[in-house]
Amino acid sequence: MPKSQAAGLYVEPVIETNIDILMKLLQGKKSVSFSDIAKELKWSISSIEKVGKALEAQGLLRLEYPSSFLQSPKAFFLKALQQPSETFESKQLVDSYGFEVDFVPAKVFIFYSETEKRPEYNVQIPTLGVYTQVFLDSLKDNIAKRLPVELAEITDIARNSELKQKFLAIVKQELLNYLSDFSDEALALLAGNLLHSMYGLGKIELLLADPLLEEVAINSAKTPVTVYHRKHGWMKTNIQLSTEEEVANYSSQVGRKVGREINNLFPILDAHLVTGDRVNATLFPISSFGNTITIRRFARTPWTMVDLIGKSNALSTEIAAMLWQAVQFEMSILVAGGTASGKTSMLNALCSLIPSYHRIISIEDVREIELPDYLKWNWVPLTTRNPNPEGVGEVSMLDLMQSSLRMRPDRLILGEVRKQREAEVLFEALHTGHSVYSTLHADSSRQALRRLTEAPISIPPLEVEAIDLIAVQYRDRRTNVRKTFEISELEAGSTEQQLEVNTVFKYSVRDDSWQQLNQAAKYLQQLNVHTGMTSKEVSQDLALREEILDWMLVNGFGSINNVGEVMREFYSNSSGLQDAVEKKISPQKHFGFESGKGG
Repeated sequence: MPKSQAAGLYVEPVIETNIDILMKLLQGKKSVSFSDIAKELKWSISSIEKVGKALEAQGLLRLEYPSSFLQSPKAFFLKALQQPSETFESKQLVDSYGFEVDFVPAKVFIFYSETEKRPEYNVQIPTLGVYTQVFLDSLKDNIAKRLPVELAEITDIARNSELKQKFLAIVKQELLNYLSDFSDEALALLAGNLLHSMYGLGKIELLLADPLLEEVAINSAKTPVTVYHRKHGWMKTNIQLSTEEEVANYSSQVGRKVGREINNLFPILDAHLVTGDRVNATLFPISSFGNTITIRRFARTPWTMVDLIGKSNALSTEIAAMLWQAVQFEMSILVAGGTASGKTSMLNALCSLIPSYHRIISIEDVREIELPDYLKWNWVPLTTRNPNPEGVGEVSMLDLMQSSLRMRPDRLILGEVRKQREAEVLFEALHTGHSVYSTLHADSSRQALRRLTEAPISIPPLEVEAIDLIAVQYRDRRTNVRKTFEISELEAGSTEQQLEVNTVFKYSVRDDSWQQLNQAAKYLQQLNVHTGMTSKEVSQDLALREEILDWMLVNGFGSINNVGEVMREFYSNSSGLQDAVEKKISPQKHFGFESGKGG
């Protein structure tokens, strides 16, 4: 359906199996012989008996076996179940798309709510017939016995993936014992449904699989689950958990996956999942309205410079070329910005431009940095660890920073500067010849300078001057649009203890464009000292980079490994790459593969 079109009534599709047809047949006739069921549904007698016993255990029907083997056994109808359904109506469809998770297809419809005066998020999956769902639930004990789960299989990402595949295979095999006429597609759908209810977070798994969601928040069982969408910001969903106990159970399940515990004695859980997602959970009465879970999703497809220029128009090609040049020539860059302004996205895009002949160490609380494959051979990603419930075993960012300096890094990536001691080690690394890339919470270059030089961080201004460039990210709170707001450099002030901010580029909200306010004097001087390049040569080099970025943008060559291929050639054979750009040979043809498959 086209965007912004008046929408009618939507109903989740219901997938009925022969189990539902069997119960409808019984409901109409009250009793049916096995032989008649076999003719009607084309089932074997053994399948009818197996399914019948499972439904009999749930009190839905009764099986009766005659004394004479010449007579066919019968099934008697006992109880009907109401098919749960969800319908929703709205006047305006804002957005729609689909995705699949564990063989379960999902469709997302984002409507504009006249009542709320903002968009609402609705996710639909094929709903199983109510009797099929009851039958699946009856299989859970058997499946759990056949697949005992060890803690290591939950906490190790590789073994976790193996466990999931093993589970799906066992469920398919179990279902075939009862439903031999099912297609592979139908079996996979039923298996995926069981996987989410037994070892996952139910319908929350759908939200965690949506590539456009950054945050999933359960505020209590009294309110719908809320999500933060890349394009539409915070929205209510059509998913709501039934009880506070269900929220608490999900919290405990998350805790078990990371070897942590949440209970009345320890009512706060802060953990990192094996997927890289960050989870915070609280229990009532710490959270007054009820139990909560907040999941910050790790970006599965990280943003690149090409994405930031094209998909989101977050910066200009001119700025991207300058940042690329700065990264190549080992200049240190601090990415500043407010909450959810795109700091990590920019940091990841910058680090994807590093030459492959450099050793990279990254330090983060949560694994969010993702580099191209061509850089991974000499990249060591490190992550912090929280203490256990007894308060021991913590590995802090400071511990990792001090350790990383003994690993001989050429490039050091620090997820975020927060504390004085971390900042001191960071600037120590800067002054000992390491190129450093990090983020800081600050809304402007001047605020970033104040945060670094004033309490509680309190780094001496002469040391802060070692930062070559500050890139400030900005999020428009009205439209949820993210932009690079400023590119600045730090210069010596009127006294030794003063620093001045020289803003080179600045974003104009009114014009939706970037303006160059000043020459990057210190930047040009640094390049001249370390490379011998004149101002004219720097400009020519920037122009070449702009051409390459435009070439990638026009040809849709912007995935992280696509960028990696271009960087690999640029640093080893720039003339060959330049020739392809000038002759307008597509990057797909130049590198010998289709778009999106490179790397």
